[in-house]
Amino acid sequence: MVDPTEPIVAAEASVITGLDHWRTLPIKQQPTWPDAAKVAAASAELATQPPLVFAGEVDILRDRLAQAAGGQGFLLQGGDCAETFSGATADQIRNRVKTVLQMAVVLTYGASMPVIKMGRMAGQFAKPRSSDFETRDGVTLPAYRGDIVNGYPFTPESREADPDRLVKAYHTSASTLNLIRAFTQGGFADLRQVHSWNQGFAANPANQQYEKVAKEIDRAIKFMIACGADFEAMRRTEFYTSHEGLLMDYERPMTRIDSRTGTPYNTSAHFIWIGERTRDLDGAHVDFLSRVRNPIGVKLGPTTSTDDMLRLVDKLDPNREPGRLTFITRMGAGKVRDALPPLLEAIKASEATPLWVSDPMHGNGVTTPTGYKTRRFDDVVDEVKGFFEAHRAVGTHPGGIHVELTGDDVTECLGGSEHIDEAALATRYESLCDPRLNHMQSLELAFLVAEELAAR
Repeated sequence: MVDPTEPIVAAEASVITGLDHWRTLPIKQQPTWPDAAKVAAASAELATQPPLVFAGEVDILRDRLAQAAGGQGFLLQGGDCAETFSGATADQIRNRVKTVLQMAVVLTYGASMPVIKMGRMAGQFAKPRSSDFETRDGVTLPAYRGDIVNGYPFTPESREADPDRLVKAYHTSASTLNLIRAFTQGGFADLRQVHSWNQGFAANPANQQYEKVAKEIDRAIKFMIACGADFEAMRRTEFYTSHEGLLMDYERPMTRIDSRTGTPYNTSAHFIWIGERTRDLDGAHVDFLSRVRNPIGVKLGPTTSTDDMLRLVDKLDPNREPGRLTFITRMGAGKVRDALPPLLEAIKASEATPLWVSDPMHGNGVTTPTGYKTRRFDDVVDEVKGFFEAHRAVGTHPGGIHVELTGDDVTECLGGSEHIDEAALATRYESLCDPRLNHMQSLELAFLVAEELAAR
């Protein structure tokens, strides 16, 4: 919160000018708006709205990520591939938060260190696409770029980019964030309650291999109670929001000057990441996000060169500030063991201190003969194991996982303890973009990651 007794610090003119330098640079993955005046009006309205997050919260997260980068913490980042306006219901938000909390308890025990809880929530409405257009049965229309831009139904009216959706995305994010704060501060996140949920999961015959860990956590909690631990403090938890910083007509007006320091913060989320498709060193996204004080993530695929990575460090983290930069690797299960170690070695030889996080989802996509985009749970697990193996070999800290998940019982990824097969995909395939781990698969992944953390 802002202290009213503190003087307000204005930004230097060069800082304000710099925030719009991206407009002069090449830019990718932006929609073709049919009415420039309506876009300008929507962005102007966004600029007058209250911030979604506050600079002080962002600073706390940067400190937490710095601890994790130094080997004293672990980041759990999870949520929808692409949020939808219709999916921002109390039940669905609660289920997503519940899943992340359940995973975090297991990971905290396995890591014996704090776990930073972060949702792909309250702003993950824009999606990059491999093509600007989609063709079905001879009809070609603009690609679906997320609810912040256009609609999913394959009609000319739905697929036209609508600037009013920018403002709706803001209000939907605000209501989502309001519920997240209520859930995580109002007792829903009580450690004892979350643990009881995990006990129910582990007691399922399909998951009995995890019952031993659940019982160990139970003993640890009983020990804390016997010692008089302050469980009032454990009824609440920190929970941060994140999304890909993609749509500049939204991100720029949500960037504000902090009155304490005169520096810019993107107030649309605590943490913003740059995708594999938009991390061009001379591009608009990297330039813009290099100028805000938020912690920044960058997705790195299997073709990433050490030179490009080090140049990204120089551009986004010139002062080598712990907690500022996170590299989110998305290599693919078959490539991570070869592609990741050279990058880790190069960073180890430099003065940089990024946090390393595994995204085991995006490098492991497959399409079934029936046309479903899916992922095999075994591939997701294998990439996570390869991530840990690479860090063990180089002597660096595996600092987190980044997972597309839902708290619902969807059938979008193959395998897991439920043995979802290709025939079952059609049962509850609900994602509008990429397949997500369901509630059971997410918890199973958490127990497996906890085993890797405990073995470090």
